[in-house]
Amino acid sequence: MQIYINGTGCISPQETAQGGPLLATPREYEQVRLATVDPDYKQWIDVKQIRRMSRVVKMGVGAANLSLEAAGITAPDAIITGTAYGCLDDTGVFLTKMVNQQEEMLTPTAFIQSTHNTVAGQIALLLGCNGYNNTFVHRGFSFENALLDAIMILKEGSAQHILAGGVDEITNHSHQLLSRFGLYKKTPVKTMELLNSPSRGTIAGEGAAFFTLGITKQPGAVAELSGVSTLYKPLWEGEVIGHIMKFLEDNNCTPADIDLIVTGRNGDIDQDEIYEEVADALFPEHAEASFKHLCGEYPTAASFGVWMANAIIAQQEVPEAAAFFGKAPEKIKKVLIYNHHQGTHHSLVLLTAC
Repeated sequence: MQIYINGTGCISPQETAQGGPLLATPREYEQVRLATVDPDYKQWIDVKQIRRMSRVVKMGVGAANLSLEAAGITAPDAIITGTAYGCLDDTGVFLTKMVNQQEEMLTPTAFIQSTHNTVAGQIALLLGCNGYNNTFVHRGFSFENALLDAIMILKEGSAQHILAGGVDEITNHSHQLLSRFGLYKKTPVKTMELLNSPSRGTIAGEGAAFFTLGITKQPGAVAELSGVSTLYKPLWEGEVIGHIMKFLEDNNCTPADIDLIVTGRNGDIDQDEIYEEVADALFPEHAEASFKHLCGEYPTAASFGVWMANAIIAQQEVPEAAAFFGKAPEKIKKVLIYNHHQGTHHSLVLLTAC
């Protein structure tokens, strides 16, 4: 059974919500933290509601609506999201008030809106969707598990159109806390030079990307979601290479059948080493594109990578801003997205042109 990506929507630190050619005018930053380029949310959300919504909810609602509009669907049968951090801004507001007000006279609004499933719930409320609604909070596998759940439901035949996506935000509090673990660069770096950085750490990012998946091909579909797989805490690079080979075999293809690999390189010399090992072992002559210098690093960043891969298939061209190695063939049919988060959560997504 083929599962088609009938529509996509993305809000990120790039101009991804405006439409037009992929990364025609890429934004270059020189900082250690990237924020999204927000569209005019009034086209989807009532002005009175916008004031009460946190940034991550607006991002999710915007990306979801962009995806549904591209697919020509008004309401999906199910909504599935993946998020590792949830609504961090509202969580920070609630915890700050707890401390400042000594746990007295607390309003419940910030607490209610701080839960991880707020984004999916708000999308459903605005769309009037009463179907299956689920949120996966599985760290670096949150988005991939949302896709796997969508695939299983579509194959069961209990839904025709599913809205699935990943969303995460970065706030002042979370950036400060995560910086203590040495995850980010200590000094600003130009994003277009990030992947060649000789130091440890990367840059923080955020974003939302949603996909309208279905078993029937809509006019706007350009790719099939052929396969998704995850690998947790591999012992060494050989285990990763073996997992990729098994994944390709399960999807009836070989490394030679892959036209382009999209990797989650993030400019951290320690974390990028595995991408080199995989490329040398399986794809030494293949063209490679990367995406985390464009959106930053966050647990569901793979959603941006899948969105970018789908756009590359649509345009049959790799934008200069995303190209890392080699030149892609004139006809791009199969794209493999390989990403890992902090060396522990490894994932594979295979897209095939349709």
